[in-house]
Parts: sequence; C-alpha cells; structure tokens
Amino acid sequence: MKYWNLKKINQSTLNKTGVIPRSISKIFDKFKKELDPNSEVEALEEFKVARYQTVASVKYLLFLLIMPVLINQLSKSFIFGPFVDYLWNREEHAVFLNQSQEERAFAELQRFEEKIHFEVLIGKINYPSLALINYQMTEKALELAINYANESSSAIKNILADFLSGAIFISIILSTKRQFSILQSFVNQLIYSLSDTAKAFLIILFTDMFVGFHSPHGWEVIIEIILRHFGLPESRDFIFIFISTFPVVLDTIFKYWIFRYLNKISPSAVATYHNMNE
Repeated sequence: MKYWNLKKINQSTLNKTGVIPRSISKIFDKFKKELDPNSEVEALEEFKVARYQTVASVKYLLFLLIMPVLINQLSKSFIFGPFVDYLWNREEHAVFLNQSQEERAFAELQRFEEKIHFEVLIGKINYPSLALINYQMTEKALELAINYANESSSAIKNILADFLSGAIFISIILSTKRQFSILQSFVNQLIYSLSDTAKAFLIILFTDMFVGFHSPHGWEVIIEIILRHFGLPESRDFIFIFISTFPVVLDTIFKYWIFRYLNKISPSAVATYHNMNE
C-alpha cells in the first residue's frame, strides 16, 4: 500500500515537473530560439509591440490626467464660477456654509484682538484708544467675512466642477476600453518586471505611509483638506472614527492581496518583503 502511494506521488510529481528539470529545459529553449533563423524578425516584432504599448500607454495616461483637470478648471472659471457668484451675491450676509468656518473665523478674530493688546502692552502702538482698536477689529472682521465668503462660494464651485470632471473621467474610461486595457497590461508588466528588492521597497513604503503607526497624522491633514475643499463641516468625531477604521481595513485588504495574489505570482518578493520588514 505504501509502495503504491509512493508510486502515485512520484508519478504526479513527474507529471508536474517533467523528466528534464525546468532550468535545463529553459536553457535548451533559449538555445533553440537563438538558432532559429527567424529569431531576429521575432525580436524586432516584439520590440515594435513593446514600443507601441509604451507610447500608447503614456499618451493615454496623460490624456486621462490632463483632460479632467482642464475641464475642471474651465468649468469652474467660465460656467459654474459666474453662476455661483451671481446666486451667492444675491444672498444677504451669506458668509459661512457650516459651523466649522464660523469657529475658525472667530478664532482668527480672537487671535487678532490678542495681538493688538500685546502690541499695546509692549509699546508698539502708542497712545491707543478704544475707537482705534474698534476700527482695527472692524476692518479685520470685514476681511475675514470676505475671505470666508469666497471660501464658501469656492466650495460650491468645487463640488459642481469635480462632479463634472469625475463623470467625464468615467465616461472616457468606459468609451476607451481598448486603450485602458493596454494601459493596464503595461502597468502590470512594469510592476512585475521590477526586482524583488524594488517590489519589497515599494510595499514597505506604501504600507508605512498609509497604514503605518505614524499615518494617522497624514490622514487627518488629508481629510481636513478634502472637507474644506467641498465646504463640509470639519467634525473631529468623524475624522477620528475614519482614522481608527479606514487604515485598519486598508491594511487587511493589503495583507490579503499579498497572501492571495502576490504570494503566487512572486513568492521571492514576499520573502524579501518579510526579511526587510523584520
């Protein structure tokens, strides 16, 4: 019975690997290819195909990056800009979109008032009067009102322009599936042609930047910028919940990708990654 099982294992292994080792068979294949009289023609054709793929991918990538940005800026300046400014100026005392803007404006006005009192104490402002201080405070308040009114109207413009550019970006991808598949194959070939050390370096750089122990500070800045870009309230509870959950989910997905796909495609890169990470 044991002999029969051992025979089956040897037979299955022989079927997988073959009689001749793969390294030797690769050498014979390479030698046979070099002796082939049509090898130069085939190499030239492969070079032409690779060149066409590279040029087409670079052009398509530049088109995907430039076209939405160009449409975003043009629509914001000539379509949504005048329309939003007209409607926004019709609203009396329309300054803030949310409470976060009010809190930031009040904090800036308070700091300005403290600065004036400090300059009075150190003698930088001579013979201060209550009327002068009130005048400076009024000027600063009007300046803040203009700045935050422009920020609020810009947020509305950003929402409309980003929605339009995003819709155009998706429509471009859906209407150019052939070019997108060429770009996808080019990116895959470029990534998988990297050395194991380079792959491990990029993996460590990506994980430390987005899911590392110091990434919450970066995520906090990014979320605040996005919320201000769209004029949304900067809720600290939402930011902290996002920071405590999203990097964990991203780290889990990334580990699953390493275990499920990269470990099959390039196990040496995974081993190099673990060695460098230790």
